[in-house]
Amino acid sequence: MSTALRRTIFLVLLLIAWEAGYRIFDWGWKFPSVSQTLQAFYDGIVHGELLQAAGASMLRLLISFALSLAIGTTLGFLFARYRLLDDTLGFLVVSLQTIPSIAWLPFAIIWFGLNETSVIFITTLGATWTMALASRTGIKNIPPIYLRAAQTMGTGNGFNLFLQVMIPAAFPHLINGVRTAWAFAWRALVAGELIAKGAGLGQLLQDGRNLGDTSLMLCIVIIIAVLGTVSDHFCFKKLEDKVLERYGLAGSKS
Repeated sequence: MSTALRRTIFLVLLLIAWEAGYRIFDWGWKFPSVSQTLQAFYDGIVHGELLQAAGASMLRLLISFALSLAIGTTLGFLFARYRLLDDTLGFLVVSLQTIPSIAWLPFAIIWFGLNETSVIFITTLGATWTMALASRTGIKNIPPIYLRAAQTMGTGNGFNLFLQVMIPAAFPHLINGVRTAWAFAWRALVAGELIAKGAGLGQLLQDGRNLGDTSLMLCIVIIIAVLGTVSDHFCFKKLEDKVLERYGLAGSKS
């Protein structure tokens, strides 16, 4: 039996159990049935609310994620290459990673106002520290012989060494960091949108809570889960497979 078929059967059984639980235990408005959730999906798509909210959230997420990748990878490289930075700023980053990014939202509102910039700021924070530590670990674990061999062949110590040797050699750690950072960014984004103004999945989730519309709330949760899973499987996993194969590191996959 193929993996796709097994997953399809599992989802069908899950839907049956969900609908049966709704009818047997009489959940009422506290948790929607399958039909109520599908109706909420239909209404949200027809009226455009779900599509508009998903589009706005994805735009914020992509901007924040790009910033976090650039900042985090640069920080990780600096920590791996310079002991002083690793012992000082690197230690601070480890501490910052333990702080939920939503804790910075009050500061963001004071600094930037209740707007897009605040949401992008805390979403970027949610992924940056994870990416910094992952890239630091990946670069630190590069066998020194790789670097010496590259330098012997004329790569030098600058950007070419970083791009042609360090990034490919550290890729197994980097891709794990990217996937984790993506999940953290989603969490920070939705948390920020619960409070900030404007269209977005988090704001729509808040609207559903205010109205007691649990079917709408569940739709948002499902959309977030689907978007996260699809992007990880069709983007990050595909990228991982291609790059590992390209650089002969396929045996490094777990």
